[in-house]
Amino acid sequence: MPPVPKHRTSHGRHRRRASHNALHLPHLVLCPRCHKPTLPHRACPECGYYRDMLVVPEKKEAKKK
Repeated sequence: MPPVPKHRTSHGRHRRRASHNALHLPHLVLCPRCHKPTLPHRACPECGYYRDMLVVPEKKEAKKK
């Protein structure tokens, strides 16, 4: 027979144990070029620069007629 819990786990004990699985807000840093918040160690989605190098070329906007 497989082992079975002898007593039911209370709500509080379960929630204290599960509190380590809570979601956290991402850590944001300011882009040194455009000063928009970005994730660290990633190219800025606004200006496309990472460590003073253009790594994501700017998108050209479609012309409206």
